Amino acid sequence: MFNTVKKIIKYPRVTGDYPNKPLDSSLFIGKPEIDLSKCNRCGECLSRCPSNAIVMDKTSNNIGINYDECIFCALCEDVCQSEAVKMTNSFELAEKDKNKLRMNTLVIEEKNISDPDYEIICSDLKANIKKIFGRSLQIREVDSGSCNGCDTEINALNNPFNDIERLGISFVPSPRHADMLLVTGTAVRNMQNALIKAYNATPDPKIVVAVGACACSGGIFKDAYATSNGIDSIVPVDVYVPGCPPRPQAIIYGILKALDRVR
Repeated sequence: MFNTVKKIIKYPRVTGDYPNKPLDSSLFIGKPEIDLSKCNRCGECLSRCPSNAIVMDKTSNNIGINYDECIFCALCEDVCQSEAVKMTNSFELAEKDKNKLRMNTLVIEEKNISDPDYEIICSDLKANIKKIFGRSLQIREVDSGSCNGCDTEINALNNPFNDIERLGISFVPSPRHADMLLVTGTAVRNMQNALIKAYNATPDPKIVVAVGACACSGGIFKDAYATSNGIDSIVPVDVYVPGCPPRPQAIIYGILKALDRVR
């Protein structure tokens, strides 16, 4: 008994309570934002962006960021001499509509913990999952040709800190047992048929979540001869989770968005 109490004191609870409680993201590196009032339109960030995520509208002379292509490398902040670009700590970026992640970055509606849909699902997450599926939510992770960065973050969902099973969500080894596919990678040629087979093997109603810049748009491999510019050219996608890679909490947020789409 003494040893048990000693262990509890020495090793306190490490499991986080996200998404039921807001997460302190002060130490996170989130999406970059451009302050148009400071930007002098020099074009340095456009030419240096490794994924060509920063674009300029020549008609309006506005500059913006396609977050579905952004790899959050912070190079734009480093090269901006006018200090117009800043990395924020915003990580809850998942969207059902891919267009909301594109050029209109400065007027995009922020999605955070106060989102009504988000609150509805988080109010009693386990109960909602059981109501929708009649049991736990089963997820199959599919690597369609990635660097394994996103896969590592997905694996972290099962560690003691994130412990996604506390939310009534678990991973299964076969798409035939899954309700949701978490797809990483850019759907390279050799994996396109495998992705289609995994999608067809998943029972209806099925949900597909594109995880990471490669799955959302092709990322830095966009327009390459052996890749696809996002998995939505191969299978239907319900939710896009940008990032390179997105952190585990951002993936959880994307899963919540997908659950709301089904509900």
